[in-house]
Amino acid sequence: MSDPGGPLSGMTVLEVGVFMAAPYATMQLADLGARVIKVENPAAPDPVRTTGPFLEGQSSPFARLNRNKESVALDLKAPAGRAAFLRLAADADAVVENLRPGAVRGLGLDYPAVSQVNPGIVYASGSGWGQDGPLAALPGLDIMAQARGGLMSITGTPEGDPAKVGVPVCDLVCGLYLALGVLAALRERDHTGRGQYLDVSLYESAVSLAVWEAGRYFATGEVGHPLGSAHQNQAPYQAVRSADGWVTVGAITTRTWAGLCAALGLDELRDDPRYADAFRRHAARDELIARIEATTSGMPTSRIVELLDAAGVPCAPIADYAEVFTDGHLRERGFFWDAEHPVLGPVRQLGSPMRLSRTPVRRDGAGPVLGADTRAALLAVGYSAREVDDLVAAGAAAVPEA
Repeated sequence: MSDPGGPLSGMTVLEVGVFMAAPYATMQLADLGARVIKVENPAAPDPVRTTGPFLEGQSSPFARLNRNKESVALDLKAPAGRAAFLRLAADADAVVENLRPGAVRGLGLDYPAVSQVNPGIVYASGSGWGQDGPLAALPGLDIMAQARGGLMSITGTPEGDPAKVGVPVCDLVCGLYLALGVLAALRERDHTGRGQYLDVSLYESAVSLAVWEAGRYFATGEVGHPLGSAHQNQAPYQAVRSADGWVTVGAITTRTWAGLCAALGLDELRDDPRYADAFRRHAARDELIARIEATTSGMPTSRIVELLDAAGVPCAPIADYAEVFTDGHLRERGFFWDAEHPVLGPVRQLGSPMRLSRTPVRRDGAGPVLGADTRAALLAVGYSAREVDDLVAAGAAAVPEA
């Protein structure tokens, strides 16, 4: 197998992942140059493969979430499939999985089993609630983690219906923690030669984001609540009305507050002692925002942004994704790119935010078709061509139809 290059060049990761957390984690590692082998059940592969929209029968989300990976189709319930997985694991640096707690143990492929064939393996498990504790056995999806983890208690508008964050933030943050933890454990292995087990949950990932809320609760006992777009502690830091929509502003320092007042002709606010600092502005936020909006609601968003940009005040219009995905700044920085797919041809990808000066992130292929790399991966760990054919014939492995 050719070396993909990148800062993680030479690392091999096995993924047994479904939906988001593990696949997102290994996408980060693959982008950075790791060889990621996505192991899927031939009869019941990653459900994202059956998630639309579809192009030429291929899942558009799958082609993006699983870029830069290989696909090996093995039936891990079959003894021959488990043996093949262990053969791959013996030659790997890490395993990342996000099946229900206990599932890999039931297959005989948990950390103790894999570490028997590879003592240096780093084995990472993502789950809804963690591998132990009272909630461990319960199913846990992103929205449940957002709910129980407090995020939904502060998201949305006051008196509004419950709202989740618009993206599956717990899945995605759990994935980032999985990737970070794998790299930390591998760094430690560089010194000791020993692998270890990593347990990351969506629930704890959600709670870890409550930096402002924890600072307030543990200091005062005060519990946060939905504030719309407003900041928990400072003002003005939120969306304000314009004549044709909304614009976000963040004038929370002495300089930017003065700049906002000067740019919008609100000198009387700058000189008002009730708004002398961010703490006092926050205490009087409702009244303050009403006074700011008395001016901004008569101006188009573009004019407000023009004035505040010129004054050095942080601001931005609220863009929809059609605007984001065609944004000139992102285009100029080459953020979007096309990955080749054997059926779809070029597939537009979101770029990685990580920009390394010497070892840039990898831009290779789109999410692979099921079993595309089964044969090559097994041959690389010592299977003969006849043995691979026998696995396929027995249903323990699969390759794409000719």
